[in-house]
Amino acid sequence: QVQLVESGGGLVQPGGSLRLSCAASGFTLDLYAIGWFRQAPGKEREGVSCISSSGGTTYYADSVKGRFTISRDNAKNMVYLQMTSLKPEDTAVYSCATVIRVGAPMIPIGSWGQGTQVTVSS
Repeated sequence: QVQLVESGGGLVQPGGSLRLSCAASGFTLDLYAIGWFRQAPGKEREGVSCISSSGGTTYYADSVKGRFTISRDNAKNMVYLQMTSLKPEDTAVYSCATVIRVGAPMIPIGSWGQGTQVTVSS
């Protein structure tokens, strides 16, 4: 079964850090550009960051630029999102997906996983 599974979310105080992981099963991740998306309650899904299949090209939304870092380890079939200086407005369910290209707008293809909840609150 082809799927992506997200993990690493949790509750963190403002200014804190978290690292999210996106694991692929049923297919080889290194053939695809991968993006991280987030959706807050009552808001539309937003593209946060994406990375090319080789890892050589990345894109960040303005809202997270300088605070988040996307990376991948193709040998482990994993993509990561390191989040620092977290703000309450970063609270959302974060999901990963294959994307058509690296850049805006981020266009997901394929199915979604369950996502992982990130809550930034004191």
